[in-house]
Amino acid sequence: MKFGINTYLFSSPFTNESVSWFPKFKEWGFDFVEIAVEDPANIDPEFVRKALDDCDLECRSVCAATGPGRDLRGNRKEQITSLDYVQALIDIAPILGSSLVAGPIYSAVGRASLVPEDKKHAQWSNVVKNLKILTKYAEEHHVKLAIEPLNRYETDFINTCDQALQMIHDVGSDSLMVHLDSFHMNVEEKDPALAIRKAGDKLALLHASGSDRGTPGGDQINWDRIFAALDHINYQGDIVIESFTPDVLVIAKAASIWRQVEPSREAIAVDGLKFLRSLAF
Repeated sequence: MKFGINTYLFSSPFTNESVSWFPKFKEWGFDFVEIAVEDPANIDPEFVRKALDDCDLECRSVCAATGPGRDLRGNRKEQITSLDYVQALIDIAPILGSSLVAGPIYSAVGRASLVPEDKKHAQWSNVVKNLKILTKYAEEHHVKLAIEPLNRYETDFINTCDQALQMIHDVGSDSLMVHLDSFHMNVEEKDPALAIRKAGDKLALLHASGSDRGTPGGDQINWDRIFAALDHINYQGDIVIESFTPDVLVIAKAASIWRQVEPSREAIAVDGLKFLRSLAF
């Protein structure tokens, strides 16, 4: 099991200049960096890979940013824009050293409304169709995709592990996996530990965040049960700290971070990593 830090805590958008954080990540004890690539044009992936290598770090997952306009269930233009974006991430991932592209790639984050069942079914069919295109492309590039259920305030489409597994079943590709997040599970799952057990060998990535988006371990999530469930499924994948503070304004607004929930970004990273490693099996 390896532990990583998501770049959203320190930089948005991620650019070539953002690699200046890498030495700190290494100093704090992280094994790898999860790079959130809002715009592929913002980075030279070979330059970023060299910066990772120089710090003896890996990029083990690329985090997708599906804002407005990137929507596999949207209008045709939005679907094409999203397909092009995710395919660009699939192209970039191996250069960075990663074989995983993760996140809510099925829909634009923030799109949430109650729609009739027939419209929901049509949306579902569009996402299945588009994910079949993307998984085929991913297979050709030896990359896996992992879809992340989000809480009800960020999407009306996939909120639970069960829904993610149903989408994986309907797409029918071994390259499509589940990406679970402790914050979203805390809102949506009846039992987050059971959700992890249900995901089983389809679980490709776990985001660790406090119930208030702060430090893992400094919150009311039952982390002992989370790690017992990971042990039960013999999870050998990665755990990434994805927490937020008001320091990065774009992300603070997107994640509704209106106050300083922790003393600092460094405290989240250092204390969170120490706590998670203490529970690792």
